[in-house]
Amino acid sequence: MELSLSHSSLGISAVNPHCKASSCQPKAIPSKLNGKLLDLSFKCFKNGVSVGLYSQSSCSKHVPTRQFKRNSIWACSQVGAAGSDPMLNKISTFKDACWRFLRPHTIRGTALGSVALVARALIENSNLIKWSLLLKAFSGLIALICGNGYIVGINQIYDIGIDKVNKPYLPIAAGDLSVQSAWLLVIFFAVTGLLIVGYNFGPFITSLYSLGLFLGTIYSVPPFRMKRFPIAAFLIIAMVRGFLLNFGVYYATRAALGLPFQWSAPVAFITTFVTLFALVIAITKDLPDVEGDRKFQISTLATKLGVRNIAFLGSGLLLVNYIAAVLAAIYLPQAFRRGLMIPAHIFLALCLIFQAWVLEQANYTKEAISGFYRFIWNLFYAEYAIFPFI
Repeated sequence: MELSLSHSSLGISAVNPHCKASSCQPKAIPSKLNGKLLDLSFKCFKNGVSVGLYSQSSCSKHVPTRQFKRNSIWACSQVGAAGSDPMLNKISTFKDACWRFLRPHTIRGTALGSVALVARALIENSNLIKWSLLLKAFSGLIALICGNGYIVGINQIYDIGIDKVNKPYLPIAAGDLSVQSAWLLVIFFAVTGLLIVGYNFGPFITSLYSLGLFLGTIYSVPPFRMKRFPIAAFLIIAMVRGFLLNFGVYYATRAALGLPFQWSAPVAFITTFVTLFALVIAITKDLPDVEGDRKFQISTLATKLGVRNIAFLGSGLLLVNYIAAVLAAIYLPQAFRRGLMIPAHIFLALCLIFQAWVLEQANYTKEAISGFYRFIWNLFYAEYAIFPFI
């Protein structure tokens, strides 16, 4: 259907190749509808958006089809949103703010880590697998996500000023989530996580979970605010995301299978590997935040040593990790699958070297630094993805 707008009237004509010319004359639109469409078109033109209505003079220039469709769809969605239920809009906005509040990239790391460790424990003891364990494993995953939400949430509450400079898209800094709502969420996450763990996994795992929450608290909350001190901050992140997560999940899984805890070579490897990896994440996470950290006098290695040096340091530590993984597969063939472990880690190491080169060529712009940091998280996910099979 083609819509055409003359200087004083609007007409609609249907293009049908099978109709005669005499029967295909444009039919007039009732004046009431005509007025509404004109009013809609003028409002959209005022905002600089095309909605598929155009004047004869404006049609002399070619408009790219993709751009035309995109603008048309956007305008239709705005018109539809204006007439939708305000309560549904509020719920949708709050849901989006809560999702950003949880920092999805950290949730993916937590979820992948827990699934990989559980899978490894089940692979090692496949004769003990019971379907009833799935519900327990799922409850453990929910508890870990709650703990993750508490730690990243309370950090945002106390970092509002810094986030307005470094991460203005976060919900509290952007004004999409009030501080009061944020407090309610972090309290909910902490209480829910503790209740799930206490009910399902016993006192030892509950104490480990509580230790993780405590470390996350002193990392962000005054007067401790250990994130001000680079070494302490690195150790806390490495402990929580490295040792506590991997050891705790594997221990809990073996306990659920009715087995005592026992280190295996692959689990010892992933715990060591991810602890060092978490240290690299702790070092490089400050790379995109240098501007805000300097403004608020937050001392980090990135502000002290410079972005380029820290990027090289983080890349070097990860390369040590990958070299160690290859050597472990060579010298412990009975514990690892060489055919997967060696080529996979060589490939990931080469990808890291390439991304470091890309960052160097981009002259360490803020966009390039953010991309490099996201790539490091992708390497983190990749390690957990291959872990059950090595």
